[in-house]
Amino acid sequence: MRKFTSVVLTAAMAFVAMDAVVAAPARAAATQEYVALGDSYASGVGAYPYDSASGACLRSPKSYPRTLVSSLGGYTLKDVTCSGATIADVRSKQLSALSSNTALVSITVGGNDAQFSAVARACLTESEVYCKEATGYSSYYARNQMVGELAGLYGEIKRRAPRAKVVVLGYPRLVAPTGSCGAISPSTTKRANMNANADAVAEGTRAAASRAGVTFVDMRPVFAGYEACSARPFIHGVDLTRLTETFHPTADGHGAYAFVLSAHRS
Repeated sequence: MRKFTSVVLTAAMAFVAMDAVVAAPARAAATQEYVALGDSYASGVGAYPYDSASGACLRSPKSYPRTLVSSLGGYTLKDVTCSGATIADVRSKQLSALSSNTALVSITVGGNDAQFSAVARACLTESEVYCKEATGYSSYYARNQMVGELAGLYGEIKRRAPRAKVVVLGYPRLVAPTGSCGAISPSTTKRANMNANADAVAEGTRAAASRAGVTFVDMRPVFAGYEACSARPFIHGVDLTRLTETFHPTADGHGAYAFVLSAHRS
């Protein structure tokens, strides 16, 4: 199944690239404004090296917003994504990029509010009991408080960019059930708790998108079989020399995000 999925994804990306070449003259005549919002999953963390001009926001030329634009053309990108961004950060620091001229908005956010990094650290370094407690707390937040917070944010995006297609791209499950994760490999029980937490965040995000009337894209099926610790991961495992990238998409992972976004952009 993994080989089949890889072949399909590769063929699909080739099709997108071919479409971009064939239609380039038409698109060049009328570019549309595209605003990319969100956190490290949107800024391209994991697809290093990063644009030095982006500083601590760690924006990568291979992030899914930039990959979409470079592959398809036809868009003028305003990339205000930033590693570490929370829902409140997007609201206070990124929404000003939107306008009535915006045609497309993509956003991935909520993981920092759900304490993804702290939970991952707990499950990598602490006991199974501690990991279960940490993931349980995060999951409760994701299924409850986060839903209202995200729905409010999505509503504000729609008000500021009334003509835009708003696409919410979720988070995948982080770890495969088995396999080495690199320097540290969590137990089977810890992996199950981590993935249950990812499910809670995905479902909370889906509920918020439904409430606000925007498009939600579930990335869990796209990354199934390609999680960290799998034979061909689209998510980084644990590298003690590059801890920032731990459990973030690789360049291929960001490419998968870009492909899925291309299918939902209109």
